[in-house]
Amino acid sequence: MNNYAIQPFHFPTTVVFVDDSLQFLSNLSLQLDSRLAYRLYSSPFAALVALNGSAQMPPVAERFFSLYRHRGDKSVTRHVIDVSLDMIHREVHNEHRFEQVSVVVVDYDMPEIDGLEFCRSLKNKALKKILLTGKADEQTAVRAFNEKTIDRFIRKQDDDVMSQLNRAIAELQREHFDQIEHMLADALSVGSHLFLRDVAFGERFREIARRLNIVEHYLCCGPDGILMLDMGGAAHLLIVQTEEMMRGHYEIAYDQNAPEELLAQLRDGRSLPYFWKTAGNYSPIYDDWQPCMHPAEEFQGREWYLYTVVKNPGAFNLKYVFPYGDYLERLDSEARQGIARAD
Repeated sequence: MNNYAIQPFHFPTTVVFVDDSLQFLSNLSLQLDSRLAYRLYSSPFAALVALNGSAQMPPVAERFFSLYRHRGDKSVTRHVIDVSLDMIHREVHNEHRFEQVSVVVVDYDMPEIDGLEFCRSLKNKALKKILLTGKADEQTAVRAFNEKTIDRFIRKQDDDVMSQLNRAIAELQREHFDQIEHMLADALSVGSHLFLRDVAFGERFREIARRLNIVEHYLCCGPDGILMLDMGGAAHLLIVQTEEMMRGHYEIAYDQNAPEELLAQLRDGRSLPYFWKTAGNYSPIYDDWQPCMHPAEEFQGREWYLYTVVKNPGAFNLKYVFPYGDYLERLDSEARQGIARAD
């Protein structure tokens, strides 16, 4: 189970459906969540070639963790691990991020290869697997679930099969990210991003995300917060500060001979600063500092927070980011051309 109230990063992933019946796949596609990215395969072997041959996202250890090379301790018996928080929000620039397959939904009863053998043939063990079964196959599915060959099984004949399927896919996609982010849990828990583990603030974050129709988000620092993007790639930055952080902003601004009005706003918590050109802190280069101050809202969770949401944050070069809405349109275009969704 994830240790976070808010995942450090999340973006939509692709679901693969495998069934030898083209009619079933066609009917299925009409009943799926409209914001779900998916590919359909009527040939299980074509699906295996695509899944086993595709380049999945490298393990989190390779992307965010490395040995810290500038440590003073030269003992070979100790390693100091460097966590690159900057790499988290840079994931938004990976134009192939949505292509990552997180869940595979496969029919059990197929003539070429049955669904369980298909699941056993998948090389990527991180993939979540849902088996669609008939009534006669239920005992087989239960055994496969207990053996962890599959993660869920759903009976095709159930009246609410589509609601079960949409719900199971959403749950397994979340679990997929839980696994990816597991190594970050302890590393971030001792840092400044305490709001990630705050259940109450997690609910507030989800309210904000729903209001702004956010589909992907990424932890960032300088200032601490979360970069959020909607279907069209429009960006908002949720800045989250504690009392100690605000005191630090004030002290730096005071030492830099900031205007008294700015100091007053930092003292009373009316506004949060976003001095993006200088990693979040005030500098005399900001002759016109007022646009860098944003109305703050208070929130009491496990800690006391001030937060604000900044539209089109200046610190991130997002001009060429590939949005999720464009990815869905690409999949639809491929489906109309018969390229990808029915092989």
